[in-house]
Parts: sequence; C-alpha cells; structure tokens
Amino acid sequence: MDATTQNSDEGRKNVTSIERASGTELVIRRTFNAPARIVFEAWTTPRLMKRWWMPKSVGITHFSCEIDARSGGSYRFEFGHPDFDQPMVFFGKYLEVTPHSRIVWTNDEGGDGGAVTTVTLEERDGRTHLVMRDRHASKEALDETIASGATSGFDESFAQLDDLLAGGV
Repeated sequence: MDATTQNSDEGRKNVTSIERASGTELVIRRTFNAPARIVFEAWTTPRLMKRWWMPKSVGITHFSCEIDARSGGSYRFEFGHPDFDQPMVFFGKYLEVTPHSRIVWTNDEGGDGGAVTTVTLEERDGRTHLVMRDRHASKEALDETIASGATSGFDESFAQLDDLLAGGV
C-alpha cells in the first residue's frame, strides 16, 4: 500500500500519506496547523477524541470513550453502527506517554496479534508534524488490516481533527 491523499480544504493543504514501510509496519504522516500540545490534547482527551477519531461518513457512533493517557494507563472505545448486532470495542494499554511528543499503545482487541501503535508529534513553526506507526505481529496481520479497509479512513479522520483544531479546541 502506498497512497497519498489531500485534505480538500484549500486553506489547509494538509496531506495524509500512508505507506507500508515493511512487511509488518504501516506508517501514516500528516501535518496539523496547531501546536503539539493542542494536537496531543486532542489525542488524549475523551470529549475531543470522540469528535474526530472515526470518519463521519462511515456512520459509526461513539458509545463511550475512556482514556487514561499515562504510561501504564489504558483506553477503551466502544462504537455502534446500525448494521452491527453488537458494538465494536477497541481497547489496550498505554506503554509510553510523553506529553506533547509521543504516545505508544497496544491494540489488545486483536489478541496476541494486535498491533502496537506509536504516534510522535514534532512542532515546527507552530505546526505539528505527526508520524503514526502501526507495527503488526506478522505480515499476515498487516495484510488482514489493510484488506479489512481499516486503514482507509485516516484522511477523513485527520481532516476532522483539522476542523476541530481550527475551531479552537
């Protein structure tokens, strides 16, 4: 997978790039027009995360969003969709949380094969450059994630985050 998409808002021109960096790693990059501390807050505050994390076009509703963003803390997101009999639940542990610059978490809903995600934030000239790395346990696990369509919503979600940040978190 090697794709680049651009936010349609001409004023921002923030590009989301998604690439398969290796057999087991997916790398997503995006720049946000906000300081790192504000972008970090949007990733670690439940009321903010609920406003941008899932692409609206998918029709999924957040039922709950629990975040204890500290090393050793945990998270749990519960989503619903009219076509699903049961809610979708995503959960895991924060392995490392360094305010304003780094967040590392497990994706435990996948069992032993769940990915470990690392988000790094680097501020330059009041803008934040984000790199998100998903490391999967195997090539097959990453292949399955890509085939499921789970990677297709990053540009829309990040555009929603752009809108949230532009509105003054």
